[in-house]
Amino acid sequence: MATGFAGHVANSGIKQRYIPDEDPEYDPSLPYGGKVFLARKKKPDPFHIRAFEAFAIFATVAFAIYAYFYFDHLHFHVTHAYAHLGYPSAQHQVGQRYLHGKGVDKDHEKSMEWFRKAAEQGHAHASYNLAVGHLKGIKTDLKPGEAHKLIHHAASKGVKEAHKVLNNVCTRGGCTN
Repeated sequence: MATGFAGHVANSGIKQRYIPDEDPEYDPSLPYGGKVFLARKKKPDPFHIRAFEAFAIFATVAFAIYAYFYFDHLHFHVTHAYAHLGYPSAQHQVGQRYLHGKGVDKDHEKSMEWFRKAAEQGHAHASYNLAVGHLKGIKTDLKPGEAHKLIHHAASKGVKEAHKVLNNVCTRGGCTN
């Protein structure tokens, strides 16, 4: 295959356009000489791909409807999963949900269990809630005098209610049982 350059300029330093001499399909009037390949038409997706796409859309819409109408229930289960992973704020939130019956049936003993787990990790509000639940007579596994320690811990972390309980109840000996 012989090649040639159009408009050869001697010693000018300008590059010239490459023109193949023997290629019958080459057209110098077209960009790139007419050697541009067109894209092929895409084949339609197989049935199983379309079925999966339809299922994914249906599942997304169904989940959105569920989340809209049952938000408290969904929020409880998501928070419960994080609580099982050991996050103290999630454990406290699960205790709150059990205590107030939001998204789940009320269960004061389970709420105290979750408050205990969060309090063991240093969560101040959970410590306060556990101590106050014990003082109100909810069954807990607190030992005598431990309620005072929990309330003192919560007060030292800035829980305002704990300051009030510490001053009003614990100074009179109400936290010793």
